[in-house]
Amino acid sequence: MALSDDLRKRVVEAVVEGGLSRNAAAKRFEVSIASAVRWLQRFAATGEISPAPRGGDRRSDRIEAHRDYLLGLIRRKPDVTLLEIQERLIANCGERFSSSVIWRFFDRHGITFKKNRACHGAGAPGRPETTPAVVWGATRSRSEKARIYR
Repeated sequence: MALSDDLRKRVVEAVVEGGLSRNAAAKRFEVSIASAVRWLQRFAATGEISPAPRGGDRRSDRIEAHRDYLLGLIRRKPDVTLLEIQERLIANCGERFSSSVIWRFFDRHGITFKKNRACHGAGAPGRPETTPAVVWGATRSRSEKARIYR
């Protein structure tokens, strides 16, 4: 959990303007020495006291640089596979991405790879189209016992 910007500001001001050491400022404001040191390092490097953003995607910029190429490729050949896209990126762009990175790129852009009816092909040989269902003897007379037919 990030501590308040007000507390950070008071610690940084105590060191920078008040002349306290980082250890003394940490003790005075009842924060850890490590926190006071980090806050002052961040202030010296960036001039900011607020915490840096946490989490999120920091690596998608690499594949987003090839956005136009990838979207054009899908427009030209909509039935291309992820592995073919991966090979084309290596050959044409000199970049290597895993298939999961490529999939996440298309997912972010709302593009899916759905199988169409033409891809289904023939069923497995020797198997019926559907599994026979359990049928209760519908034509039995009322005097017969109910039996299960398969």
